This record gives sequence, structure tokens and C-alpha cells, in this order.
Amino acid sequence: MAYDDDSSTPWANRVANGLKSFAAAESSGAAALVGAVVVAIVWCTISAHGYESFWATPFSLALGGHELDEPLRVWVNSGLMTLFFLVVGLEARREFDLGDLRERRRFLLPCAAGLAGMLVPVVIYLLVLHGDAGSGSWGMVMSTDTALALGLLSVVGRGLPDRLRVFLVTVFVVDDVVALLVVTIAYTEHVSMRPLLIAVVALAAVTLVRQLPSRPFLVPLLLLCVAWVALLESGVDPIVLGLVVGLATSAYAPSRDDLEQASSLFLGFREQPTAEFARAAKAGVIRSVSTNALLQSKLQPWTGYVVVPLFALANAGLALDLDFLRTAFSHGLVWAIIVGYVAGKPIGVVGASWLVERLTGGSVRPAVGWTGVLGSGTLAGIGFTLSFIVADMALEGTQLAEAKLGVLVGALVSTAVSVVVFARTTRWTEVRRARALLGDATPLLDLHNDVDPEHDHVRGSAGAMVTLVEYGDLECPYCGRAEAVVRELLKETDLRYVWRHLPLGDVHPHAQLAAEASEAAGAQGMFWEMHDRLLDHQDRLEPQDLLEHARELGLDLRRFREDLVEHRHAARIARDMDSADLSGVAGTPTFFINGRRHHGSYNLATLSAAIADARARALLRT
Repeated sequence: MAYDDDSSTPWANRVANGLKSFAAAESSGAAALVGAVVVAIVWCTISAHGYESFWATPFSLALGGHELDEPLRVWVNSGLMTLFFLVVGLEARREFDLGDLRERRRFLLPCAAGLAGMLVPVVIYLLVLHGDAGSGSWGMVMSTDTALALGLLSVVGRGLPDRLRVFLVTVFVVDDVVALLVVTIAYTEHVSMRPLLIAVVALAAVTLVRQLPSRPFLVPLLLLCVAWVALLESGVDPIVLGLVVGLATSAYAPSRDDLEQASSLFLGFREQPTAEFARAAKAGVIRSVSTNALLQSKLQPWTGYVVVPLFALANAGLALDLDFLRTAFSHGLVWAIIVGYVAGKPIGVVGASWLVERLTGGSVRPAVGWTGVLGSGTLAGIGFTLSFIVADMALEGTQLAEAKLGVLVGALVSTAVSVVVFARTTRWTEVRRARALLGDATPLLDLHNDVDPEHDHVRGSAGAMVTLVEYGDLECPYCGRAEAVVRELLKETDLRYVWRHLPLGDVHPHAQLAAEASEAAGAQGMFWEMHDRLLDHQDRLEPQDLLEHARELGLDLRRFREDLVEHRHAARIARDMDSADLSGVAGTPTFFINGRRHHGSYNLATLSAAIADARARALLRT
């Protein structure tokens, strides 16, 4: 197993995280994007001709007798942004495979909210313009900029429950996917069938190659490049390629068998550090992780900190002066965009969520409270990437500049409204705030086996509102590190803590016997004393060390020794391990809070916040 050094969960657990894997610092990515917008506006205001000339500079790639010659802006908008929409597709697929949407019934409400959040702004846009010039660019007000909206949520929504982010992502996934498909169809003026057919064949070949046991990397990459060029030549914007590939790339959590095989290969390299064993070990590690997770880990930093800011720099250029502003705000186009985003998005998201709950008799309801739904709707009014892409396709000259102004002002107003929506909840009582932000929908549970006080080892108040379950390994150094956090958390009176065994024998050779030693001590009424002692002395887990621990605890040594020699408690540990497999646990430490798997860091601040969210949700059921 491989771990980080910042008190975060093992990589095997992080891979299974359905919704927390955009950039590690979303607020920083949002800051980079906003900074790029400011630079573009200043650049264009100082020298509009220089700005446009730079991005119109031709850039050519030639291979044999074939040449691809496009302006820099096209390489950014249709080239680099393909990577951004690939990440969007990967996020959508991961949510379906590992997130809440793996229970397909839960897809109904975010799907309706996302679709209504696209349709209502378009209707408002068309009504405001009354068929005036610019009405054909209605696609500008459909899509939410996922990266920017989530980045701003991490700033304006500090201290808000993480379930709010989950709801936002599920709605935005629908928004992004459908909007990109609509834009591709509606704003493609001419399609050349021969290059399009070549692109389809190349994609089919990628699918076949990915089925090969060796899983080559270079061949699919070359085929995808062929598909991208073919789409560009066909007249279809190739950014749709990223979305298609992302949606087709499945996500899965590593199984314990895969991880054990990877560990075995690494140990082989440790004993014989040759190039052949190194390649085998690397291949074993890669095979244990889904391609979806690998691509996201590689691409998210680049898309968040390079691609999207570069797109902003290439498209947000706007020469601001009083005459332009006065003229622009006197035209309907700017107001159609602003009203469409600021009013249309929240009306669509909230209205569709309310309607679905009513029509299903409450069996399908938002995963968050109604204030959370409203805040999601207002944040959805932050458009950028697709808005600029559509504007560049459908408009030019002064209208294009006015459209950019409308998108930027709409994003600013939507952000301000979102701040007000979330800030007002800070003055409410804990129960009222929890109901407004969390709602009363039944969460999807991840823990397969419920806590059984007759079987499980339990610490803390039996009547606590929050139960923290840890699958741990007594030799795992990260479990040892987490133990200090758990002991600090247990100072709260309203927390019940459960330890379940998951000895990883492939990497921790003493873990199984140490677990049996704790159970042997438990048979004499001293499980927790031995548990604490072994985690405090992970360098002393040899058989003679275990006997010494038992002696210092005052246990019956003869009985303790016989329990270890005869492995009397091995079945008890195997039962915990079976429950770990059923709950999809592959590494240690893995935590569950009120039946929900905890993803991300297990430092004191993060776990405390997650426990507080669980307690707030539990309050609503009392």
C-alpha cells in the first residue's frame, strides 16, 4: 500500500471517492481563472488590436503532405479544452459508477434540475430579446462553468456541509454533458461525412485496443489524436471527443486482491531490484487503479491551473470604456444573458426539484435542504467556458463583446447572490440550519454490516448520535497516526467509535497475529488496553513482544499463549475482513461515519467537520 504524508486516507480509498477529486485546491484554480480574466480585460483595454492579433496568430502542424493550420485561439478552444471536457466526462462516469448515482433512482432529480436549469434560462433569453439580433446565440445561457462554480463554492461556502457540494456536482454533470451535446449539434453548420466516419472508426479502434491484456498506452493515444483531427476537419467541434471518452472510461475502486498482487510484485522488486521487476511492479500498481482515476489525477491539475485559465486569457478579452458600457447596457443582449443566468438558473433548479418531489410523493427528494438547492441554483448562474465558446461561434464584433460582458456580469451577480443565500444561514439555530442545508433525504449508506454491540468492539456513548467505524491494521503506521486523532475525537461525549480488523498481511507480516493478540486480550476483558498498547508500540509486534505486552497488562499468560498458538480468534478477525470486502474496503485506515464512507483526509479538522455534518443530519431525525 502507498500512502501520503499529510494525514490523508490511502490512495486506494481516495480512488473510490465519488465526488472529491477535482483539483486539490479548487479555490486556487478559481483564483487562477479570475486572474486570467482580469489580465485578458486589461490586455484588451490597453491594446485590443494586439490582443486579437496575438490569438489570431496561425500555428501549423505538418506530417508528410498533410498540414493542420489553425489560429492559436482554435488550438486553445478546440484543442486544450478537449482535455477539460474529458475531465467533465470522467467525473460524470465516476459519479455513476461509484457515487450516489450508482443508485439510478437518485439520478431523476439532479437530471430534472440540470435540464430545467438549462431550459428556463434559454426561454428567458429568447423572451427578453423578442427575436432581436443575437437570439440565435441562445446556447450561451445553458451551461454552468463547473470548475469556476465549485471553486467559488469553496470560498463563499466555507463551513457548509459537504453534501451541498455533492448535490452541485450531480446537477452540474447533467448540465455540462447535455449542454455540450446540444451546442455541438445546434452550432455545427456543416458536417463532412468522410472525416466524421474516420473519427468514429478511430474511436471504435480505441475501444478494441483497450480490451487487449497488455493495455498499450501509445496506440490509443495516437488513435485519439486521429479522431480529434478528423472531427476538426469534419466541422464538428472536437471538444465533444473529450466528453465521449470520459463517459466511456469506467471507474472502480481497487479490490483487495488487486492490491495484494501489486504488493507482491513490489516485494519481488524489493528482493531483486532489476528493470524487469520494476516494470512488473509498476504495471501491477497501474492495473489495480481504474483508468478513470489515473486520468483524473494526471489531468486535473493541468486543466484547473493551465487549460481553463489559458482559455479565459484567449477569450475573455474585452475593451472596457464608458461609451462601450453605456451602449452595451442599453441593448437587450446583455440583459438577456444576465437575467437568463441570474434568475433562470435558480428558477429552473429549484422549480424542477420541487416538482419532482411533488410528483413522486416525496419518495425522490433533493439530497440537500431547500436553502442548499437555492444556493446551488444561484451558483449555477456562473457561466463561462461553453458560454464563450458559443458566443465565439455565433457572434462577432460588437455583439460578441456585449455577450462576453453579459456572461461576466452574470457570473459576478450570481456569486454575490450566492454569498447572501449562504451567509443568512449562519444566524439560524443549529437544527434550522441543518434542515435548510441538509434536508431530510435518506442518505445512501456504504457500510454493509451494521454495528452490532454484541460482536463489535465499541467505545464511547452507546446512545451517541454519531458512530465512527474504522477498519484498521495494528501494524499500519497510518492507523497509528490516525489513533491520536480518534482519541482526541473521543473526548466528545456524543460519539461512538467502533474498531474492525483488516490486517494487510501482504505488507504487514505481524498484523494478523497482532489482531489475534488483541482478541485474546479481549477474551480476558482487556481488548482496548491491548489495542491501544499495540498501536503505541508498532515496532514491538513479534511473538515474544506480544507476550511481554500481555504480561505488563496482567493477563493470564498461559491462556493468552494458547489462544495465539491455536489461533482461536482467527475466525473473529476473518468475519471483520469479510465485512470489509462487502463494504468495498481495500486499505487502512478506512472510516465510516453513520454508515457513510469518509473520503479524503483523516486529520482532526476534517474528521471533526464530517462528524459535525453527520450529527446535524441526525438531529433532523430526532
